[in-house]
Amino acid sequence: MYNTESTLKKIYRKSYHRNLICTLTLLFVITVLGILMMTIGNTNYSISQVVKALFIDQSSKASYTIISLRLPRLIVGGLAGFSFGIAGYTFQSLLRNPLASPDIIGITSGSSAAAVFCILIIGVSGALASFFSVIAGLAVTAIIFLLSGKGNGFGTKMILIGIGMQAVLNALISWMLLVGSEYDVGTALRWLRGSLNSVTLSDIPAVAITTVMCGGLMFVCNRYLRIMQLGDEFASTLGSPINLVRICCMVCALVLSAVATSATGPIASIAFLSGPIAVGITRNGKNAMLISGLVGTALVYAAELASKNLFSTKYPVGVITGILGAPYLLFLLLRLNRKGDKI
Repeated sequence: MYNTESTLKKIYRKSYHRNLICTLTLLFVITVLGILMMTIGNTNYSISQVVKALFIDQSSKASYTIISLRLPRLIVGGLAGFSFGIAGYTFQSLLRNPLASPDIIGITSGSSAAAVFCILIIGVSGALASFFSVIAGLAVTAIIFLLSGKGNGFGTKMILIGIGMQAVLNALISWMLLVGSEYDVGTALRWLRGSLNSVTLSDIPAVAITTVMCGGLMFVCNRYLRIMQLGDEFASTLGSPINLVRICCMVCALVLSAVATSATGPIASIAFLSGPIAVGITRNGKNAMLISGLVGTALVYAAELASKNLFSTKYPVGVITGILGAPYLLFLLLRLNRKGDKI
């Protein structure tokens, strides 16, 4: 009995230390990438110039570029990456399937379709388009949830129905691009590719408040979520409020994804990749929500730096992250097929 308790304590301490090291390492990487985002670009600035423009002399020549262009990309991009990361990890944990992320099962496509409809069909943009994109993301999820029914195979049915919904929504988006005004197509494409180019300081409050409120609630529920990964029956035996935790986590993840999408567009593959990367580096799939969020932020920062500085053409950040996600999706499908597993 004593040996068993001692072994469990050693495993817990080892897992805690590994998570702590991963968290500190990711925070260091994010800080370095954030400094590079603020200093490198069409015009390079030193760290002292950035600090001066932010806190001392906001009338300097560098202040417009640093405060109005680079600072919103840093804050909104970081919060959006964090939101996509923990939303993807939550869906993948709840449905116990690595394919179950918002950008695979059509939730972000719902938000994008609503925004494109507002821009191209009824001619409105800005806050109103963002509002409708959030509502559409929630509505698409509700439809997928209702069509999936209950009982055995709920997760598999939800993923398959979500993939079908995504195909329908992508077809609808293509139709709207064909019939919409060509003058507004460029604005609409931002919602489809995922980009930090158009974010402004005014986008920060909504994304920040949503991340703090929904993210905080999800971290409160995370202890129950870890137990639920062992199975619903086991979690019920331990007294976990399964349905309440499931609904709370799912709604919070949806709102995070929809609000982040309304600010930056659907940055491809961040939600899909963050959870598996976090589980891989921590070797602990039951306690990786925070790490998933930090991985999401680091991926967005790295992709933004690459898109702006490595190529002659400045691509939207979603193009780079989409390129990263495609090989992993193929690898995942091939592995499932080789093992003969169901989706």
